[in-house]
This record gives sequence, C-alpha cells and structure tokens, in this order.
Amino acid sequence: MSAAQAEPDYGDTQALTRRILIGLAAGMVTGVLLSLVRARGTLAGFAIEGAYVFLVDGVFFVIGQVFLSSLKLLVVPLVLVSLACGTAALEDVTKLGRIGGKTLGLYLVTTALAISVAIVLAVIIGPGEGAGIQTASLTFEATEAPGLAQTLINIFPDNPFAAMAEARMLQVIVFAVLLGLAMTLAGEAGRDLLRVFESANAVIMKLVFVLMEIAPYGIFCLIAKVFAEQGLQVFEKLVLYFVTVLLVLAFHAMLTYPTLLFLFARVPPSHFFRKLRGPMGVAFGTASSGATLPVTLRTVEERLGVDNSIASFTVPLGATINMDGTAIMQGVATVFIAQVYGVEIGPSGYLTVVLTATLASIGTAGVPGVGTIMLAMVLRQMQLPVEGVALILGVDRLLDMTRTAVNIMGDAVVSCVVARSEGKMDLDVYRSP
Repeated sequence: MSAAQAEPDYGDTQALTRRILIGLAAGMVTGVLLSLVRARGTLAGFAIEGAYVFLVDGVFFVIGQVFLSSLKLLVVPLVLVSLACGTAALEDVTKLGRIGGKTLGLYLVTTALAISVAIVLAVIIGPGEGAGIQTASLTFEATEAPGLAQTLINIFPDNPFAAMAEARMLQVIVFAVLLGLAMTLAGEAGRDLLRVFESANAVIMKLVFVLMEIAPYGIFCLIAKVFAEQGLQVFEKLVLYFVTVLLVLAFHAMLTYPTLLFLFARVPPSHFFRKLRGPMGVAFGTASSGATLPVTLRTVEERLGVDNSIASFTVPLGATINMDGTAIMQGVATVFIAQVYGVEIGPSGYLTVVLTATLASIGTAGVPGVGTIMLAMVLRQMQLPVEGVALILGVDRLLDMTRTAVNIMGDAVVSCVVARSEGKMDLDVYRSP
C-alpha cells in the first residue's frame, strides 16, 4: 500500500484518537460524579441508588463488555493470520531467529530496567513508611505460578485448534510461526496458501477499523464504571503508594522509551507519542494488552511504518510476555509491603527481586491475573507475607489500566527498534503527520 493510498486512513485514525480521548476523559468525570452523588445523595434515597445501579451495573457494564468482547474476538485470528503472513514474508528462515533474539532480549532488558527504577524510587520515597495500615486481618489466597519446565512445555501446542479456542496466545504464536515457515518452504503451493492468508489479513484489519468506530463509547462505559465503583475514598491510605507507581510509570514512559527510540531506532520520539495516543487510550480503558492488540498492531504498521514481517511477530509476543508496567508495580509493591511490615530487604535482596520479576515476566505469561501471581511469587522469594498483596488490591484496578498503557508502549518501542535494525521501517510513514 502506498503512502498516498494510506493517507485517508491516517486522517480517520487521528479523528478516532480524539474521540477516544474525549470518551476517556468524559468517562472519568462521569464515574467520579456518580460515585460522589451516590455517597452523598441521601435526600433522594432509593431513587439515586436505583439510577446508579441502572447506569453502572446495567448500561455501562453491558456496553463496556460488548466492546471488550468485540476486541477479544479479533485477537486469535489476527495473530494467527498476521504472524503467519509476516513469517512467510521473511523468505530467509535465518532472519526469524535473529529477529526473535532481538525482540526477546529487548523485552527482558526493558523489564529489568523498569523494576530497577521502581525499586530505587520506591526506596527513596518510602510509600509504606508510617502508612498506618492495619495488617492483622489481611487475607489473600495466592494462585500458584507454573514451574519453568511446565512453562516451556505449555508454549508448544498439542492441538492448535484447542489453543485458539482457549486463547492460549504463546501456543497460537508458535503455531503461526511454524505455519509461516512451512508456507515459505513449500514453494508454489505455499505461495498459493499465503495469498489466501494475505486476503484474510486485509479483511481482518478492515474489521479492526470497523469495530474501532464504537471504541469511544466502549471506553466511556468501561472507564465510567471503574471510577464510579472505586470512587476517591480508596486512595486515602494508599495515596503515596499510588503516586509512587504513577511516578515510576511516567518516568519509564517519558525517559526510558524515548531514549531507546532516539539511540537505537534513530527516530524522533515526538511522532511516536502523538501516533500512539489512540492505542494507549484503548489500553487504559480495557486494562488488557491482549484486547488492545488489534489496535496496537494496526497503529504500529500503518502509522509508525513498521513492516508487517516485524510487527506481526513483535507486537503479539509483546502483548503476551512484555510486562514493564507490571514489573514497575511489583517493584514498588515489594518495597511498600516490606516497609509496612517493617522488614529490611537490603541491596542483595532487591537484586533478587529484579531477577525474579524479570524472569517471571516470561514464566507466567498467559496466566490469568498475572500481575498478582508474579507479585505473590516475588514476595514468597523474599520471605515477605503474601497476604500483603491485599493491601494494594483496592487501587490496583486503576493502576492496572495505567500500566497496561505503558506495556503497549513498550511493545511499540521494541517493534520500532527491531524494525529499524532490520531495515524494515518506513521513515516517511513514521514522520508523516
């Protein structure tokens, strides 16, 4: 597709981004107002409670879940078709190993950097010192994370159709890569099948565009429900922890990622942030890298100029294993819980936290509630009370939304760096308004 042909889509994307951001802001304001009215609206009694339930548990819940489901239905077919096409387009099989090594290495490095910065700033700020939180009645049941051997086994599917039906994304990725390689090695027969997949990929990407038209309304409903239920009182005793996590997330997003783009992709970061506002809004609203994957992939290819052969591999893999935002939460939460319980960790202990959380970002990929599982794993490793996780659950939903936005930023940054190193990035598209 030429730049001239793609130009109308870019204009539509800019308008859509504005609408998503408006929906995001309106949802926050509406949710907070509903929470305040419900808390103080004793005059009208049942009328206010009934209206609140109708809006929050009825209208907002239904529309938000329909939007979320519409995004999730695209994830498996999009990853399968796009990644198979991208792998087949490489032609040289040896490139796949090089691209995979770069991608995995960058994801691990950015995760290690994220949790290291989180620990340093949390120690300096001390969010758990003098928090005044009662810990005697805390309970939390931690889900056991799979071991390394089982994790490696689980990456490879024994039934690709079951893997797709159950959305086991690492297995879908492995199957798509093998299918793409087979299409390359099969010669003319493989090229015939590749043309079918390329047509399917074009149709699915168009479906992404169609479904994104409802994104502003879905985002509004999802955000309004979260803020209406959470309210502002949840921050009273956790405000310093909450602010510390946000501060580290902002540091990582505004310093680490631009530095990687400037030094290794050799592109101006300003274009990147402007063009990624839409996917970040969706990520914030859905709190799911997987659900945001179709939007992220479309933006990375069409607006950042990353070739499909790179983006179709780096973005799905990143949505599955890249957890910079989650790593930041773990670093701050570990320091916070240690300070609340009066436990001294020390430099060697913090190094253990960095290594454990970085490796766990891959080891627990694809497990539901992965942030909580990883944090429980780190606390066990450090011999800290696992029930301390219950301390942060009240504000974790809002932080989860923010760190998901940071996660998809990391996916896009690594895609740009890998594509630039392989000469597979269209700089004219990246720099276009």
